[in-house]
Amino acid sequence: MPIWDRLGADIAELDAAGLRRRRRTISERQGSEVLVDGRRAINFCANDYLSLADHPALTAAAIEGARHWGVGSGASHLVSGHFAEHEAAEKKLAALVGCEAALLFSTGYMANSGVMPALVGRGDAIFADRLNHASLVDGALLSRADLRRYPHADTAALERMLGESSAPRKLIVTDSVFSMDGDIAPLRQLFELAERFDTWLLIDDAHGFGILGPHGGGALRHFGIDSPRVLYIGTLGKAAGVSGAFVAGAHQVVEWILQKARTYIFTTGSPPLLAAAICAAADLVEASDDRRMHVAALIRQLRTGLRHPERLLASDTPIQPLIVGSNTAALALAAALFEEGLWVPAIRPPTVPQGSARLRISLSAAHRADQVDALVAAINRHSP
Repeated sequence: MPIWDRLGADIAELDAAGLRRRRRTISERQGSEVLVDGRRAINFCANDYLSLADHPALTAAAIEGARHWGVGSGASHLVSGHFAEHEAAEKKLAALVGCEAALLFSTGYMANSGVMPALVGRGDAIFADRLNHASLVDGALLSRADLRRYPHADTAALERMLGESSAPRKLIVTDSVFSMDGDIAPLRQLFELAERFDTWLLIDDAHGFGILGPHGGGALRHFGIDSPRVLYIGTLGKAAGVSGAFVAGAHQVVEWILQKARTYIFTTGSPPLLAAAICAAADLVEASDDRRMHVAALIRQLRTGLRHPERLLASDTPIQPLIVGSNTAALALAAALFEEGLWVPAIRPPTVPQGSARLRISLSAAHRADQVDALVAAINRHSP
């Protein structure tokens, strides 16, 4: 059998285990409602927490950016692909999260894959939360440093591991808000350990930027952390409603990342029209306290309305995971909700541990109270 034909059997195994992933196609979007695979549904999947992705101000900024700069940047940032709009966006983002400087990356995956190898290498050590996002795991592996994973949010275990390490350079790596559980890392304690053991601390605030902290300034502002040993990764394709990512920190640290991060150096710069939209998004994030308050009210509504609230993981963020258990049960519940016009994704291994398949409910400022009521009623009806 040719090697490519074996893939058919492998795909059949994924089907049998309830692990095959399938895409749905959106052909029309209006706020929280979408036309997906030909049917109208309320979208409880998206990470557009502040409902900015289709905000008129972002659309206008992107159009004006295209008129002024064209579409492509034409080269890497370090050759001729760095425009005034990029510079303006980096300054706005640094100010919003309370850092001295920021550096734009094309994606969050590229930021995480580039920053860690720029800071540590062979003979050094990375200490990572076991539930970190895949991009953080891959960035750690690319660094070739010794990767040690501590139990989720277990600062006592991390303290022991740091004390046992003789690595010349150490790096603690964590998500701020964990994307499948919705809980927040103990960042104040992690920072105290970083200070005590003289380590770097890298915080991926993909799901916290725009949601946590005063005016959506993110996890550093939320916890009052300010130190040159901290690197902050912000993702722009979620609450900010645009695309891309940035790393922020002290001037000297960001300059070092610029010099050494291969995923920044060896790729074409993001379109300047996108940087124009990012500038507008930063302003909207800062001015969206009312949207954050609305999302908080929806979270309370969901958590108090379910017949079995104990199935929800502890989360004060827009990510509200409902544990179902088996893969087939999670898929069946998601399918039943979709039949009622409620689109909620079933998350299964390897994204989450075996036996913890779940519905990952994402709430946004676009959702109305009656839409959350409909979701609660349907879940209660199908989960007696």
